Amino acid sequence: MTPLWKVSFMEAIVKPSIHAKTSLSPNGRIVIPAAIRQELGFAPGDTLLMDVEDGVLRIESYPARIRRIQREVAKYARPGILASDELIAERREEFRREEEELARDLKYSQERLQKAEQVA
Repeated sequence: MTPLWKVSFMEAIVKPSIHAKTSLSPNGRIVIPAAIRQELGFAPGDTLLMDVEDGVLRIESYPARIRRIQREVAKYARPGILASDELIAERREEFRREEEELARDLKYSQERLQKAEQVA
């Protein structure tokens, strides 16, 4: 094992990549090499999700996608505040505003009706 003082900064922070070459079979199948399957935690029978972005094929498992989305969403979370509590508070405030608007509309309609009855 290399002593830590002999490891460069880049070697310390960059995880080594696994590179492989494969081919597409006539029926459209590809073989994912064993080293890559092991690195990604893919097992026979796993359902894999595929996306194409900017001409690059991304393959990931359901658990990997969930972890990735959780990491992406986590940056928007505020410490000590549950998103569900925020959502409930927003919905209650929206309901309160709608109730106020409805009450104003009802009052306006009643006033117009009273004026119309007085004129008649």
